[in-house]
Amino acid sequence: MTLAIDVHGLNKTFGDKHVVDDVTIQVEEGRICGFLGPNGSGKTTTLRMLCGLLTPDSGSGQALGFDIIRQADEVKLRTGYMTQKFSLYEDLTIAENLEFTARVYGLDRRRERVDAALERLGLTSRRGQLAGTLSGGWKQRLALATATLHEPRLLLLDEPTAGVDPKARRTFWDEIHALAAEGLTVLVSTHYMDEAERCHEIAYISYGRLIARGTAEEVIAASGLITFHGEGPDADKLAHELAGRPGVETAAAFGQAIHVSGTDRAALEAAIQPYRGRGYAWTEAHPTLEDVFIQLMDASQDNIR
Repeated sequence: MTLAIDVHGLNKTFGDKHVVDDVTIQVEEGRICGFLGPNGSGKTTTLRMLCGLLTPDSGSGQALGFDIIRQADEVKLRTGYMTQKFSLYEDLTIAENLEFTARVYGLDRRRERVDAALERLGLTSRRGQLAGTLSGGWKQRLALATATLHEPRLLLLDEPTAGVDPKARRTFWDEIHALAAEGLTVLVSTHYMDEAERCHEIAYISYGRLIARGTAEEVIAASGLITFHGEGPDADKLAHELAGRPGVETAAAFGQAIHVSGTDRAALEAAIQPYRGRGYAWTEAHPTLEDVFIQLMDASQDNIR
């Protein structure tokens, strides 16, 4: 096993806020790791420390075999980073943005590389369109083309599909898996549970602390959650009523049905018992990654001291 990312005890503080708190993470080459967590949890700060844009207050480690502190410039040259906010030049065309990026990296065969990137991401017919006139999905494709133009070995993506439609997200993820199949390592932050499930593994960070790690199935199993699915007359309206009962950690409406979860089976069954035999049907269901996500958020403590 060769690790593309191998960092230990990373810490970063801004003022009185401990944004990244003793984070240790390893990602194997060619793997897609989903980086999950609520807003303000330290995902972006961690990504920036991994690619050499920020220096950790303490901690150590390597990315692509280079020290992330002493050899940050080497890491930058071999890493692609796609920011959450579109950060390319809106008054340049698609092709001009790519040509500019090629010059920044000092790439040879610039025209050939730009043409190949345009072709790969279906941008050839739009090469002369101003970047600022693109829709969210097309901006996303351009940003990905720019982040991978210099053929990086590590790709860091910060909520890359926020605000784009489902078809554009599907196309994007198909391309990410194609890149990973070629050996590229990807660390991608996301709030979308369906995207997290498409990753080879996930890491969950909350208030600066890494609190869950593994495949989606492993994280769900480790949560210890038990979930019951309820159907019946206005079952979805029971969420508020059940939420405060002992044993119920989460209660959420799913269409006209309800999902109720907790870690104490006896207490959970006691909570839903009054709603058995009154037109409601309850079946045990497999907990979802979203159920675990909410459980982890509720159990976390704020990092403002």
